Amino acid sequence: MNIRETLDALCTMTGPSGFEQQVAARAVSLMRPLMDEAWIDRFGNVIGVRTCGKPDARKLLLDAHLDEIGLIVTGVEDGFLRFRTIGGVDPRMLPDRELTVMTQPPMLGVVACMPPHVLKKKDMDKSIPIPELRVDVGMTQEQVEKAVPIGTPMVFRGGCMPLGEGQMCGKSLDDRSCFVTLLRAAEILKNRKLDVDLYLMGSTREEVSSAGAMAGTFAVHPDACVAVDVTHAETPDGGPANRACKLGGGPAVGVGPNMTRWMTERMVEKSKAENIPYQLEVMEGHTGTNGWHMQISREGIATSVVSLPLKYMHTPIETLSLFDMEQVARLLAAFTENMGKEVWEKC
Repeated sequence: MNIRETLDALCTMTGPSGFEQQVAARAVSLMRPLMDEAWIDRFGNVIGVRTCGKPDARKLLLDAHLDEIGLIVTGVEDGFLRFRTIGGVDPRMLPDRELTVMTQPPMLGVVACMPPHVLKKKDMDKSIPIPELRVDVGMTQEQVEKAVPIGTPMVFRGGCMPLGEGQMCGKSLDDRSCFVTLLRAAEILKNRKLDVDLYLMGSTREEVSSAGAMAGTFAVHPDACVAVDVTHAETPDGGPANRACKLGGGPAVGVGPNMTRWMTERMVEKSKAENIPYQLEVMEGHTGTNGWHMQISREGIATSVVSLPLKYMHTPIETLSLFDMEQVARLLAAFTENMGKEVWEKC
C-alpha cells in the first residue's frame, strides 16, 4: 500500500458527519482485498472481517471514523447562503475559505469576508460569529434557491499535500489518516496467522455523536476494541507541552480510567518488543474519541485508545507525520497477532 496515495484519495472526498456515502464507498473497496468480507451497514459504517478459522474465536475490533467536520445550508439571503456547523468548526477558520458545496454536481463556494481596508480597527482582531457569516456561490437569489436546497452540506475544499519530506497537510486527516493505518495494519497481517477474528470499522458521525461507532460495536459484539483517532501534536502556540504529543514521536497510547488496563499494558509491551517509538497520553476523563462510547456497548467492552499526533486539528491544514502513521499500523498489527494465545487462553 502506498500510504501517501491512499491518504490523498480519501481526503479529497467529501464526507461530513451524516453524509459519508462517497468516502464509505471508496473505503470499503480499499478494505475488500485485505479482509474475508467487507460491507457497509445500515448506519453507513464500513465494516470488514478477517476470520481466524477457529470456532467461537474471540473478536477484536479496530475503529477509525470516516467523517469530517463541515457546514450545512440553512437558507438563502440576497444570493448568499446562511449555514450552521457540523461538528467542531472554529469560526476563525472560515472567512475567505474555499468550500465544496455538495450539490449535484458539486460547486465552489467561498465564505464572504470584509477586506481589511473597510474594517474598523476594533474589529481587526475579532472572529466573526458564525450566524453573521455567509457563503458566496456566485449566483443570484433566484439561481441559488434553485441550485442549493436547504440542508445541503459543505466542507473545506481540497485534499492533502506533502509538507516537507515526511509530513502531509490538508483537510479531513482527522480521522481518515487513522482509517488508512487500519488498512496498513491489515496489510502487515495479511500473510500472518491470526488466532482472533479481526474486525475493522470505518465509522460514521463521530464528529457529532459517535452514533456510528455505537451502532457498529453493538452489532459486531467484540471482546475488545481499539479506538484509533488523532490527538493534538505540539505547536508553538499549543499551550503546555505536557498536554500535547510530539509529531514524529510515534503513536500515543491512552492511559486513564476509561481505558482497560491490560490493553494499555499490552500496547506498551508490544511497542517495546517491536522497537516501536511510543508516547503515553494521560486521558483522565472523556477521551474525545469513539472509545468513550464503545466501552459501554452491550454489557461493556474492553477498550483501548491509540492516537496519531496531528497539528492544527479541525482546520483545512491538519498536519501529520507519515512515519507516525506507519508506527501506528505496526503497533496495531503487533497488538493483534497472537492475541488469543497471549491474552484469552490465559484467562
